Amino acid sequence: MAKDVKPTRKELMQIEDRIDLSERGHDTLEKKRDGLIMEFMDILDQAQDVRSEMDESYDRAQHAINMARAMDGDVAVRGAAAALKEHPELTTQSKNIMGVVVPQIESSKVRKSLDERGYGVMGTSARIDEAADAYEELIEYIILAAEVETAMKKMLEEIETTKRRVNALEFTLLPELYDNKEYIEQKLEEQEREEIFRMKKIKNKKEAEEKAAREAEEAADEEPATVAADD
Repeated sequence: MAKDVKPTRKELMQIEDRIDLSERGHDTLEKKRDGLIMEFMDILDQAQDVRSEMDESYDRAQHAINMARAMDGDVAVRGAAAALKEHPELTTQSKNIMGVVVPQIESSKVRKSLDERGYGVMGTSARIDEAADAYEELIEYIILAAEVETAMKKMLEEIETTKRRVNALEFTLLPELYDNKEYIEQKLEEQEREEIFRMKKIKNKKEAEEKAAREAEEAADEEPATVAADD
């Protein structure tokens, strides 16, 4: 690559500007990467907590529905489930975490009162109510887990992208720019040495010519005096 670079001072200045810009970009990306990793670790902890709570909620819901089916029968449980008229509604928004857009999920109509569930209170047991409560809680945890884990995935993708950019600058672009700079500096030094050598040769040649001219003039001045002495 360095062989394709013109060894001129203008090119050297441009490369030095690119090095300065790349170094500042590298520092900025490193800080962004480190910040993203810290945010990711926080979200990871939150995701692990939500996942654990969701698993526990699932176990409670399963226990509650099994009890309702055992005590009240499948027909009563299915009838209560079929009576539901209003289903949960989800709306998505977004929030920005260090330049990464992550989803924010809002839910409504998940938790319901007894009269909102659609089945007759007198025709069902407390066990069905407990199962309904447990599954409504489970749905809330599922929604929260979806939000947190999607955010975690997007953060991880951005971290990987930022790491690739940092590595590209650190291991490819900057070394290439440093090599080009060193190549140009070496060429300019060679040119400078050659110019100094050339100027010295010109100076020596000029001095030799001037010396020869002076000697010729002195010889010419001495000839008339010699001739006069012979006469």
